[in-house]
Amino acid sequence: MHACGACTLSGANSPQPLRRANGVFAWLLSLTLTLCTGAALAQFDKSPWPAKTPTPKLDVADLQGKVWSSADLLDKTVVLNFWATWCAPCKEELPTLQTLHDISDTSTLVLSVNVREPAPRVARYVQATGLTFPVLLDPKGELAKRWGVTVFPTTVLIGPDGQARWRVMGDVDWSGRDAQAWLTQLAQVPRLQVPAPTPKR
Repeated sequence: MHACGACTLSGANSPQPLRRANGVFAWLLSLTLTLCTGAALAQFDKSPWPAKTPTPKLDVADLQGKVWSSADLLDKTVVLNFWATWCAPCKEELPTLQTLHDISDTSTLVLSVNVREPAPRVARYVQATGLTFPVLLDPKGELAKRWGVTVFPTTVLIGPDGQARWRVMGDVDWSGRDAQAWLTQLAQVPRLQVPAPTPKR
């Protein structure tokens, strides 16, 4: 069962799953949605990045045409968020990412990746909602697949050494205390030590 406060990847093609479901599946889905409204259940699932899984490379352009690479993430605490405009929990979460972006210094980087949607639609949504952090485009879902994203929203927390440390599936208040504690802890990860160039003789 997916974390409450998250949309499955198939939601892009099935915006109204209850209408298409039938029998036992419909009952289970209805029960899941009912349970997700319970205040006692968490809205997200935070788990360590798999120890034997290398951090995927980043090589994708944002809405302004800037190409982001893994080198752009070094020496920063990175919040890499995967989302879509059709995902209700994503739309609830995005304003908190904007708040995090607004209150953070240059050592924290908020990046979002829109998955499987055309650039004009994404641009209209970003303009309408006033998002100002970088929005990367993944129209074919290749980047999401590389990062193991199967539900939205999914956020990967990356340390200053460029290594993915945590995967968070579901809706998070990124301006709240829990998220701030995660980022403070993540910032303590030693930065990648780049060897000084050898002087030429």
